[in-house]
Amino acid sequence: MNERAPLRLGTRRSLMAMTQSGLVGDALSQRTGHAVELVGVTTEGDVSRALLAQIGGTGVFVNALRDRLLAGEVDFAVHSLKDLPTAPAEGIALAAIPRRDDPRDALCGPAKLADLPRGARVGTGSPRRVAQLRALRPDLDIVPIRGNADTRLRKVSSGELDAVVLAYAGLRRIGRLDEVAEVFEPDAMLPAPGQGALAVECRADREDLRELLAAVDDPATRRAVTAERAVLAVLEAGCSAPVGAYAAEVEQKLHLTASVVAHDGSRQIRLSASGSPERAEELGRELAARLLDRGADQVMGERDIEPR
Repeated sequence: MNERAPLRLGTRRSLMAMTQSGLVGDALSQRTGHAVELVGVTTEGDVSRALLAQIGGTGVFVNALRDRLLAGEVDFAVHSLKDLPTAPAEGIALAAIPRRDDPRDALCGPAKLADLPRGARVGTGSPRRVAQLRALRPDLDIVPIRGNADTRLRKVSSGELDAVVLAYAGLRRIGRLDEVAEVFEPDAMLPAPGQGALAVECRADREDLRELLAAVDDPATRRAVTAERAVLAVLEAGCSAPVGAYAAEVEQKLHLTASVVAHDGSRQIRLSASGSPERAEELGRELAARLLDRGADQVMGERDIEPR
């Protein structure tokens, strides 16, 4: 390692965020020889106890980090990609998307979903998960929750909840896979666009840094999440909408599936498309247009007042 000043990596202060930022920092150091130091930042999403949809949805975990970037207080930042708004941010570049981890959702508790008793209390803060859980098990009592992974898992061990649904990738990063009772295949529960992937941002005018950060970019992951996020962008949806999407390259083709589910789980529109990986964004936009033609906007508007 040389004697250059360490690059300052801005990250949320949670165990999950610090762990995944550390993984990116270590990978960058190994590939470029640059030392990296973590700089913890508190975001609105970390201090508010309200549900994400009530405090602005996507962006609440991101804006404080972007402010530090633009002010020059940190050199680059790492986010969970699913937290990133689809609209570009002025002065900010998405410099790298490292190789994606497992994108699936996981049920944490003593039993698989089919084996939970009727009326079991299952916690999640995601309208997408609420809608898909209700489609799978209409009898469940879905409980809205906030907090980090440890907080949510404690609600199960304490008996407050029968189970919670979390991202498998995050559980793996913090070493809590022993809590997983079931991993949902995309056929059963489509993940959030970008789930399992990380986003590395820096100031758009830092060409030298953008070139350096490209060392941890994974083109196949970038193409896949570009298609997924294009679906969100056309639907003008965020984390407050029950939209799932997942794309992967198989035999030199990009396969994309997306769904929109009514908040009560009673209706679902699910479509798929395949095409050249180089047309990732167009593939996502075209699939979103097909969803709208099938009535996706009406389905997204069918909601309860609060999760049951």
